[in-house]
Amino acid sequence: MLVELFASKNCRACPAAYKTLKAVEAERGDTVMVLTWAVDYWDYLGSKEKMALPESKDRQRGYVERFELRGPYTPQSVYNGLTQASGNKPAKVGAAMMQAEMAEPVNVSIERNGQRVLLSGQPGGLSDIWWVSYLDAGDNTTKMPNPVTGVRQLGPWLGGKAELTLPACASGCLLVVQEAGMGRVFATLRAN
Repeated sequence: MLVELFASKNCRACPAAYKTLKAVEAERGDTVMVLTWAVDYWDYLGSKEKMALPESKDRQRGYVERFELRGPYTPQSVYNGLTQASGNKPAKVGAAMMQAEMAEPVNVSIERNGQRVLLSGQPGGLSDIWWVSYLDAGDNTTKMPNPVTGVRQLGPWLGGKAELTLPACASGCLLVVQEAGMGRVFATLRAN
């Protein structure tokens, strides 16, 4: 499961979300991947958020539209693109994870052979293939779980079979296959 956290160092509730989601990731092992997308819209409250990326705000805006929220907030957490909750409340995090886990399975798979990846299946519509770079445990000096350092779209995918060559990975990287328009996450692959 992919858990995405939108956070800022100027957000007072974010440290609790870091703790909650690090605990979830530790407890669930390889079945959960947490990525933190730092945002800068709280910079006026304190110091500048150095980890913020313009893509973080764009991605969160997509989820705001998808979930029909009044606006973005921190610490917002999103679960496989299917549901969202405040990331600092363990009960809400647990309920959101359970809801995402109950979703009907999708026939999408990723197989890796070195730097080559074979994508196969039928997502049922247009999907985006994202390459997300993040600081993994060895390189991460922040309190954020796996803070995102870069993202790029590798292309669209309509289903069937597709072969990709993975870009270079400096620290941690994740390949994400997601329904277009910040929809459901169909598959992920850790590439580090």
